[in-house]
Amino acid sequence: MHGYADTKDAHLRRLRRIEGQVRGLQRMITEDEYCIDVLTQISAATRALQAVSLGLLDEHLKHCVSQAVTEGGATADAKIAEASDAIARLVRS
Repeated sequence: MHGYADTKDAHLRRLRRIEGQVRGLQRMITEDEYCIDVLTQISAATRALQAVSLGLLDEHLKHCVSQAVTEGGATADAKIAEASDAIARLVRS
């Protein structure tokens, strides 16, 4: 089971909201809305995706990584490296 299993529905709700935001952005471009208004909405969608990412990362650390650390060995090392890589990708984005 994945670390986000208990909050899967909440994540899906948030992603559906973000999907609606992106559709709204498409509409704004189609209707030639003011650039700054479009950029403001892009920023909001980006922050919403970052919030989902951070929630998933938190759950991954609490569930998957902590379980692997309990088991120890190569599994723990691999999960820690995987989490480190994920954090690095989030920081770069």
